[in-house]
Amino acid sequence: MTAKMIPNDASREPREALLSVAELAAFLGVPVATIYRWRHQRRGPIGYRVGRHVRYRPRDIERWLQAQRDADGNLETNAT
Repeated sequence: MTAKMIPNDASREPREALLSVAELAAFLGVPVATIYRWRHQRRGPIGYRVGRHVRYRPRDIERWLQAQRDADGNLETNAT
């Protein structure tokens, strides 16, 4: 995943831009409604409220994707 980098004046290190629900849905190739359903069910990546919007950190998305991969891997291991 390539994330836009935003300069952080406090530490002079770039920060990753937060993704919107629509951007996350496009990245994962799922409908926006799925992202909201996952959020309601606490199944998707960690989302943060910014005012009345929900935003996602790219590193949290990657962490969630790894957890999904690991969970799928465990199922395949247990099935054999």
